[in-house]
Amino acid sequence: MLGALGLGPAEERIYRAVVSGYRSDADAIAESLGADRGEVTATLKTLLTKGLVTRTGEHYAAAPPDVLLGPMLVKGQAELEQARAAVSQLADEYRGDARRRDSARLVDVVTGAEAIRHHLLSLQRGAREEMLWFCRKAPIAMSSPENDEEAKALARGVRYQAVFETALLEEPGELAEVMASVRAGLIGRSLPALPVRLAVADRKIALCPLVTDDATGEPTAALVMESSLLSALVALFESYWERAIPLRIDGGADVPLTPDERQLLSLLLAGVSDKSIATQLGVSGRTLQRRLQDLMRRANAQSRMHLAWRVNELGWLGDSGW
Repeated sequence: MLGALGLGPAEERIYRAVVSGYRSDADAIAESLGADRGEVTATLKTLLTKGLVTRTGEHYAAAPPDVLLGPMLVKGQAELEQARAAVSQLADEYRGDARRRDSARLVDVVTGAEAIRHHLLSLQRGAREEMLWFCRKAPIAMSSPENDEEAKALARGVRYQAVFETALLEEPGELAEVMASVRAGLIGRSLPALPVRLAVADRKIALCPLVTDDATGEPTAALVMESSLLSALVALFESYWERAIPLRIDGGADVPLTPDERQLLSLLLAGVSDKSIATQLGVSGRTLQRRLQDLMRRANAQSRMHLAWRVNELGWLGDSGW
């Protein structure tokens, strides 16, 4: 467990023995571990050199681990970030050299759901600034619960913008997953239909499925490097993003809506069914209808369609880009 701090298995085992004991000598440590005294003595010398233990006479003691190992952990995290940045730089250099050497390397074909899933996770792992997503119904490689890189990327400050198909939000469990992501910082919007599935990292590399099945019965996708084709994919995303309906959960300081009301309206305008909205809000269908009637009254709207128009006119969901 302490390998990341530079301790081998034997060193960690003996260090733990010193921590758990008080002023233990080599004989006592060897006996408690059932280890050879000579090996224990040699390892203790290594721990002394690393400054992890101290020696008084024949007895060994350890400083408080959090005081001693804390700075090492911080240093390790910094080195990991440096290594991550170096890998990202090397990847950029590789792609640039590949483009200069061979224009065919602008697009790589990825075959199989597992390979596509691997690249989707890798794109997020390497992202530094933003991720752009088109999320369609019936994912071919990775569902929302399987995307364990999203939370990590959001935590380190990566901006996520995602457009979801309405039909995807209707699939069991998906709406709850999406709204949890919005609470974590993802900026989500919705449209009735999207032309393709798409993931773009830092506007430098994209993954776009080609066909659902090829001759082997497996899905395929194109890994697109920086090029005019990538610029076209980003432009496609931006054009659909501008037309999409925001998925909101916050009330906003200047908006006369509760968080639940704002979420209700955003899901309603996104085309999500009443049943799914009621489930997401944890209310009955009758309660949902009562809340909708109240919102229509407050917005002075005579129908749901009129309510959608009034919500946009009143700015209750902010700048929706309609």
